[in-house]
Amino acid sequence: MGLGAIDLNLLVALEALLEEKNVTHAGVRLSTSQSAMSGSLARLRRHFNDELLVRVGREYELTPLAERLLPVVQASLHNAEEALSLTRHFDPGRSRQRFSVVMSDYVMTVLVEPLLRVIAEEAPGVRIDFHPIVDGQLENETHLRCHDLMIVPLGYQLPGVSEAVMHDRFVCLVDPDNPRVVDGRLGLRDLAEMPHAACAIGKSHTPAERQLETLGITPRVQVSTPGFSVLPFLVSGTDLVAMVPERLARRYEGFARCAVVPTPFPDVPLVEAMYWHHNRHADPAHRWLRETVRKVGNSLNQEIDAVDDSHEEHAFPELTVAS
Repeated sequence: MGLGAIDLNLLVALEALLEEKNVTHAGVRLSTSQSAMSGSLARLRRHFNDELLVRVGREYELTPLAERLLPVVQASLHNAEEALSLTRHFDPGRSRQRFSVVMSDYVMTVLVEPLLRVIAEEAPGVRIDFHPIVDGQLENETHLRCHDLMIVPLGYQLPGVSEAVMHDRFVCLVDPDNPRVVDGRLGLRDLAEMPHAACAIGKSHTPAERQLETLGITPRVQVSTPGFSVLPFLVSGTDLVAMVPERLARRYEGFARCAVVPTPFPDVPLVEAMYWHHNRHADPAHRWLRETVRKVGNSLNQEIDAVDDSHEEHAFPELTVAS
């Protein structure tokens, strides 16, 4: 069926219905009556020959087809909004542009708050949809086409254009009463023998894990999570150790029962980079978004560099592990 044969406004209704999973809530969101929204759902059901929303108890759930439709409809509407809003110039103060950005939970924890402050001041009408990294996103370029930016650790072989945004370093997190911590430190033997809680993003190891491998240590991973944010709570009350970015560790140190301990090897940098598709490179709105992210990242880098300058360098033990 060609595009001319259907009312494309139904795509807007379809997105609202699939996201809200509720006819009434979708109607409120679109300032449409419940009867009109029910009519749209009936037309969509006839078009797709599928119920799309099915009642389970007191709630509605998406059918398998609706689950597949949702990300496609979201991406299609995003691209349509982008096409209709493109101009030769971009005025952030007047724009109502909608951007889509994928990032890890670590980046959400440390970058989003200062980024939103800048956007609220410079572009109050701009909307940003933040999405977590899901399995498979770092292995192909499909998601670069669907999203404006992906902010992930530098080193993933994503196609497109990339630029470093911010840096951090890894530290160890342990329970404060862990008996292996002596004078606020762990040794390489400790990391070799302790059970690890690890973050698994994509198929690649973190820089700290790769550093351990170069030292002949294969971490004994006892539990893994798809992000860093839960790791401080996993080490609490256990004998686990987790290697996490320092900014995140310091943020959780105050209310999760954990202690921040330096790694027993020289600092391993973590560099987060933004990636984008070639077809967005010259877009004025996208250039503004990249510049804004770059500005916030530079500010965060200056903060951590200032902390580094105020402390003496760590004296690290010899990098050997007794057999």
